[in-house]
Amino acid sequence: MGLLAVLVIFSVIARYFFSLSWKQLAEFNVTLFAFTTFWGMGINILKDEHVIIDILYDRVKPSIKRWLSVVNYLIVLVVDLVFTYQGFAYVGVAGKQISQGMEIPMKYMYGIMPVCGVVCAVCIVVKIAIFITADVSYFESKNKALYKEKKSA
Repeated sequence: MGLLAVLVIFSVIARYFFSLSWKQLAEFNVTLFAFTTFWGMGINILKDEHVIIDILYDRVKPSIKRWLSVVNYLIVLVVDLVFTYQGFAYVGVAGKQISQGMEIPMKYMYGIMPVCGVVCAVCIVVKIAIFITADVSYFESKNKALYKEKKSA
């Protein structure tokens, strides 16, 4: 992410102040952005940093939360597998083209989607295994735990 930020800032300064533009650098920035975005799918799963609406989830017992979490991640896994399959299909169709900027086969750029989809699927399976084997206390509401700490202090 740091490299991407530096390269984008460099591109903007070069374009607006010196009227210089490199299509190779612009294409590389887009590819790097796509890579960091798709790579982040699996990382967000493992770190529990994905978007979640937990207003109803926090109101059920921890034992039920475990199975709601497993079902939720199974649904996410199905969506990810469809995404990954479509990514492989897209690489097969559009991957033979040559990029205009870096002049490399597009399969290397589009290949980011299915590769990161497989990584994400592995992360989802790991998370499901963690949910199944975790103690029930793992599923206690974090909001209630914070409330209890503040109340006792």
